[in-house]
Amino acid sequence: MTKAFYFLAAVLLGNAVAAQQPFTLTGNVSKVKDPVSKVYLSYYADGESHRDSTEVKNGTFTFKGTLNEAILGNLMVRIKDSAGTGLRPYNMRRDGYGIFLQPGKLSISSVDSFSNATVKGSAAHTAYLKLKAMNKELDDKAAELNKKYGEYSRAKDEAGMKQIEKEFDALEAQMNANYKKYITENTQSPIALYALNRYAGYDINAADVEPIFLLLPEATRNSSGGKDMAEKIDKAKKTGIGVIAMDFTQNDTLGNPVTLSSFRGKYLLIDFWASWCGPCRRENPNVVAAYQKYHAKGFDILGVSLDQPNAKEKWMKAIHDDNLTWTQVSDLKYWKNEVAVQYGIQAIPQNFLLDPEGKIIGKNLRGEELQQKLAEIFK
Repeated sequence: MTKAFYFLAAVLLGNAVAAQQPFTLTGNVSKVKDPVSKVYLSYYADGESHRDSTEVKNGTFTFKGTLNEAILGNLMVRIKDSAGTGLRPYNMRRDGYGIFLQPGKLSISSVDSFSNATVKGSAAHTAYLKLKAMNKELDDKAAELNKKYGEYSRAKDEAGMKQIEKEFDALEAQMNANYKKYITENTQSPIALYALNRYAGYDINAADVEPIFLLLPEATRNSSGGKDMAEKIDKAKKTGIGVIAMDFTQNDTLGNPVTLSSFRGKYLLIDFWASWCGPCRRENPNVVAAYQKYHAKGFDILGVSLDQPNAKEKWMKAIHDDNLTWTQVSDLKYWKNEVAVQYGIQAIPQNFLLDPEGKIIGKNLRGEELQQKLAEIFK
């Protein structure tokens, strides 16, 4: 599946500001048709998630904080239901709004619904709207595909899901062309790093992304977001095709340490997954089929789970339910799994196919791609 479809919670960072500086965001929702009871603000900065909330008083609200660069945040409102006794179910397109925050005084005014709003005081947000306009038609198509994929998924229509995935691939290529065009033509933009993160995706091609990154001003590359991107590129270089996979040791389900290099001499698939990951669980039958067909010929799998703390039972149950009979390891640290961090894993499922010497010869092989690759190896 494409990186666009699995885009879950990317680090969406902008240009540099020398140091932490205050920002104030004031909002006016007095013209929103339905009564707004509370507003929530969330954003990711300096390696941490930030969440805040405030009550609406006389149709207005205020958030305050500090930033050292422009950051894409998300505003969400809760609307009272028609009876006025509870809250209406949240609708992302109606009750949410993406806003580029930056140091200084910002304001947002909603017109008739919360998502129909005007922002002032943020040059980064103005640039963000221009970029969104470039991709509006594609974003609308992506929303339609997401809806269809959900319908096929609920109906367990595998053929329909695969067709949607192919359409996502084509759509992603068009989006990436737009992001690349924007970055190369707007290297000084306060959202250049945001666009580069979207272009790079979760499975970064260092040879492609690094030259574009180096086009950005030195101040941008030295910002918090720039250093984060440089680190991602460095990890991508260490996990590229033809590179010897970095060794690691992590405990299996019984608490016994397992070292990657102990699998030398076999073709090995390092499979990053988790019990809570729907796409991972849907891919597992294909991985099981590959293991059963080629294990006796010299193929093995090492599962690395990103299951959450205190969730060992769920991890074990998924292993049993999905018939994953190969070695499984995890430190149950969720996205901070030490091996996942070492390999720069930002989304799952992801995998790396190694040859008997430990060299990476394939990445993110799923479905028919995995079967075809193994068929070539073991013909």
